[in-house]
Amino acid sequence: MPEIAFAGRSNAGKSSAINALAQRNRLAFASRTPGRTQQINLFRLRSGALVADLPGYGYAAVAKDVKRAWQELLWHYVTTRPTLAALVLIVDSRHGLKDPDRELLTGFVPSGRPVLILATKADKLKKTEASNALATLESELAQLFEFRPANVGVLLFSATTRMGVAEAEAIIAQWLPMAEPVRPGKKTDEEN
Repeated sequence: MPEIAFAGRSNAGKSSAINALAQRNRLAFASRTPGRTQQINLFRLRSGALVADLPGYGYAAVAKDVKRAWQELLWHYVTTRPTLAALVLIVDSRHGLKDPDRELLTGFVPSGRPVLILATKADKLKKTEASNALATLESELAQLFEFRPANVGVLLFSATTRMGVAEAEAIIAQWLPMAEPVRPGKKTDEEN
């Protein structure tokens, strides 16, 4: 199955988003302390897709050389992984895109693979603030690429209220190949 990378700044809500999409409470460990994810952790969603929870970038309560090693690992993974089908970028809706987010997007978007930006913690914003945050993200994308890339989607998201969860699940499902169900008594290609 293809892998879908979940990337974002430390404490932006990656683990909470993965848990909400997997409908599991503690599949990915969510912490108030930035920098808890220190390796690439793979999880399987109900759809069968493999999710790669990448170490957060930006602020983390770790040594600078450790943080630099994480960033190198993350960049190597998203630029060379042959099974990586798509990227879900987690951005705190209250803070928008930061330079590391822009750098990741400018390196990944030209590949043509799909990107979904989840503007997390949207439940902490009033309705008008949430609309403005979404419009700001859309505007930043248009400025970053001089146009709105067709392979990039943006959703307001809240793991707490489940805002955007169904929409994100539907988008991710479109990225996955449809497997032919195996009927009882029928041999699979591997068994033939």
